[in-house]
Amino acid sequence: MIDGILETALYAADLDAAEAFYGGILGLEKVLRAGERHVFFRCGNSILLIFNPAETIKPSPVDGLPVPAHGATGPGHACFRMSGEAIDRMVEKLNKAGIAIESDFRWSNGARSIYFRDPAGNSLECAEPKLWNLE
Repeated sequence: MIDGILETALYAADLDAAEAFYGGILGLEKVLRAGERHVFFRCGNSILLIFNPAETIKPSPVDGLPVPAHGATGPGHACFRMSGEAIDRMVEKLNKAGIAIESDFRWSNGARSIYFRDPAGNSLECAEPKLWNLE
């Protein structure tokens, strides 16, 4: 039986910008970076993988393991689980960094979501867990 999502991936061609954004602005802890191939961050009890699609599309083993080629083009989406108070702090942090909040609203069940973009154009959301009744 599936317990949850262990890791999720987004794609960004500029890993330096991604590392500065996710580590510096969002405050995620960097787990590792492998050159221009990927940078990984701890996100609660999960891992956020940021891959350079120009590198991960190449069929090459990673650390000697047979990881299949993969990639995506165009903006992806990830939603970060946060309390309402943490969302307020994130809005302040994003505003200070000059990052536009594209949407800030409450769903029909009362859960709040905010949406914004990373430097690669991925759509990011911060939402209260009650959005999916996961409190």
